[in-house]
Amino acid sequence: MSDAAGRLLLYAPNVHTGGGFVLLQALLAAWPAGRPLVAWLDARARGRLVPPAGSEITWVRASFGSRLGAEVSLARAGRAQDRVLCFHGLPPLMRNAAPVLVFQQNRNYLGLVPLAAFSWKTRQRLRFEQAISRLFRRRVASYWVQTPSMARALRAWYGAEPVKIHVMPFALPAEAAEQVPAPRWDFVYVADGEAHKNHRTLIEAWALLAEQGLRPTLALTLSSRDAGLASWIAGRAVELGLQVSNLGTLAHADVLQLYGSSRALMFPSTSESFGLPLIEARNAGLPILAGELDFVRDVCEPVQTFDPGSAVSMARAVRRFLQLAEAPLQPVGAADFLRALHDEAA
Repeated sequence: MSDAAGRLLLYAPNVHTGGGFVLLQALLAAWPAGRPLVAWLDARARGRLVPPAGSEITWVRASFGSRLGAEVSLARAGRAQDRVLCFHGLPPLMRNAAPVLVFQQNRNYLGLVPLAAFSWKTRQRLRFEQAISRLFRRRVASYWVQTPSMARALRAWYGAEPVKIHVMPFALPAEAAEQVPAPRWDFVYVADGEAHKNHRTLIEAWALLAEQGLRPTLALTLSSRDAGLASWIAGRAVELGLQVSNLGTLAHADVLQLYGSSRALMFPSTSESFGLPLIEARNAGLPILAGELDFVRDVCEPVQTFDPGSAVSMARAVRRFLQLAEAPLQPVGAADFLRALHDEAA
């Protein structure tokens, strides 16, 4: 494609972990041969991203000065015949001559996730990003989301004005992981430690199971940024004898192998724009236990569902999956109730 026909300017600062990073890797790998790539990428991902040969890359550091400089250079680079793809989910701070497309996969930016559970520092950052999303939303020519439920949420957030939203379930192609005869883990949860990932409720569910004499194994993938949460989980595991292990950040190939060595994916997240592990587990033929939420049903059919806000509901879903469901309460009559009262008094 000739330069005169217009370029796609890829703007992806702050995309260096999680599902967004995996999709960014796939995007770079699929970049059409002969099409020039002009991109702004997160410096923390340097060495793990492989841009096409001949690409014009600006590596953006995690600092105010570097991010502001990237915004300025993006504004200067865009031309009317180009398009800007904001892969990090935020509109640009400065006007651009090129139409702006936003790949929106972060519900936090739209204020769809309560901030109370986040740290003070994270709350301030999210409030700033939410302000950018709202103040500059009219600079966006179109939004690109991965599920119908995210499209509905985005439309409700945007307001009464018309907005162009494309639903495109962009994910990696199916690549089933080979199942091993004896899975190492009963359950796996591939997620970072953001508050909406709901690790604390998950661990409380495991504590309830332990009280009932059940200690299924659980593998987590918390990164070094989640040291406080990982320490709390490790303490609870020692205190209650839980079989919970944090494997740390894994390469994508290792994540696929992890699915193959697990009996099921546990996915207690309360809010996702897509939920890439749900897609990957589905492709791997791995049973999924997840919240009874719209974003889950958008992409998979879980074998068990639960209320993600209830550790009791979560523990019961695990018991059902393990074919150890609790018997429901059996009502008693008035005579039995009076007899129990009499026995208590005696």
